[in-house]
Amino acid sequence: MPATIDLTTSATALRKALLAQRFSAADLLEASLARIDALNPRLNAVVAEDREAARAMAKASDARIVAGSARPLEGLPITIKDAFDVAGLPSSGGLPAYRERVPTEDAAAVARLRAAGAVIIGKTNVPVFSGDFQSYNPAHGVTNNPWDEARSPGGSSGGAAVAVATGMSAFELGSDLGSSIRWPAHACGVFGLKTSWGLVSTWGAIPPPPERRTARNVDLMVAGPITRAAEDLDLILPVIAGPRNVALACPPLPEPRARSAKGLRVALWAEDSFAPVDREVSEAVREAARRLAEAGAVIDEAARPSVSLADAFEVYALLNHAVVAYGLPPKVRARIQAQASRFSPGDLSHQALQARGARMTPGLYHQLAQRRLAQKRQWARFFTRYDVVLCPPAPVAAIPHDHGPDIHARRLIVNGEPRPYLDFLLWAAPATGADLPALCAPVMQSREGLPLGVQIIAPFGQDRTAIAVGAMLEEAGSRFTPPPLAR
Repeated sequence: MPATIDLTTSATALRKALLAQRFSAADLLEASLARIDALNPRLNAVVAEDREAARAMAKASDARIVAGSARPLEGLPITIKDAFDVAGLPSSGGLPAYRERVPTEDAAAVARLRAAGAVIIGKTNVPVFSGDFQSYNPAHGVTNNPWDEARSPGGSSGGAAVAVATGMSAFELGSDLGSSIRWPAHACGVFGLKTSWGLVSTWGAIPPPPERRTARNVDLMVAGPITRAAEDLDLILPVIAGPRNVALACPPLPEPRARSAKGLRVALWAEDSFAPVDREVSEAVREAARRLAEAGAVIDEAARPSVSLADAFEVYALLNHAVVAYGLPPKVRARIQAQASRFSPGDLSHQALQARGARMTPGLYHQLAQRRLAQKRQWARFFTRYDVVLCPPAPVAAIPHDHGPDIHARRLIVNGEPRPYLDFLLWAAPATGADLPALCAPVMQSREGLPLGVQIIAPFGQDRTAIAVGAMLEEAGSRFTPPPLAR
């Protein structure tokens, strides 16, 4: 096996080396499996594998490469978040009841990856029902952060972010309802793209439970790639974009508004009194703006969309909690719903919003739909004046493991003060509630040596603009750095 394979380089670079036959897909797979063997016992990111099936896929990829008929992702070894069905692999969604569940059909986005030549190694860990901001569950245990094993890699795509950061996977497929791609990307120092809603089919993903799937994409939820480089996002996104029917290709994605920072119109939203963030997180957002400004971008610190963060959060949180509650066991859902009468209609506490969302009625849903439409129009007007918004991806950097049974009793420490654990949802709200694309890109490290990122929100359908700005930050020095365990 070649000793020169750098598993922490970009998937794009690995693909170029494969096509140039500097090493084979079989070699690359074996190197990835060796990395899993070396690191996964400590990190617990990969929770299911089929090595023989992966070896057969790699062998077929090598034959295509030699024949000159390589597909877009030919021979790249990847893992898949355990929220997605993968034919022939256990697909539990973090639920003990589904631990032995083995689908016979791929999720739609997985089918597109397979058809493009990706070599699927296995599945990565998630919280139960992808419903937490840490990745642990009774079926597969706890996933550790490769920057500090005493900390969580985030969730729900925590195992996915770890696999990418450590080179166990060339890239990953994640899902995002409550910052489930962006927050783990921030916590692990990788790139994570929350796509425009509807661009990528989420058929075959949990939530909802497999037995309650609908033909339409779940409100708010998207699928998107997690990578070590911005260029990889541009490589993968055209592959996974499109409807459930893999035979139907997605129309060409719009070109980015800019490929250079010169003249880029940037709104800087580094902090907000409604959603406090740790100083180091806001410093990272400001550092991203400073680097873009040095490259010629025009930064506006006063610019804000006319929709307030509080209004955006209320609408988003109610819908988010409704989506999650839809898949809960009836007794659990009823217990949460019963709490709703304790709270006033204007109460924006996390407990109140969870209870009101779980008790979603057609009338409330209609009201929220109208408010969302108004907010989307406000965002569209805002993006006639600005190209992107830079804001925090989360209130804090990677947190210590905290598996207390009452999620409302957990606390985040923000600038030395305790804050509700569900504050992770606050900075998810602007992009998710309005269906906008948002990229978390690495920027720098904290004084404790933890990764810090920035959230780049772009106009609806302008996913490649968010990617382009991530590439501009790379060029300015904000790049993926392998965590200590992977060096």
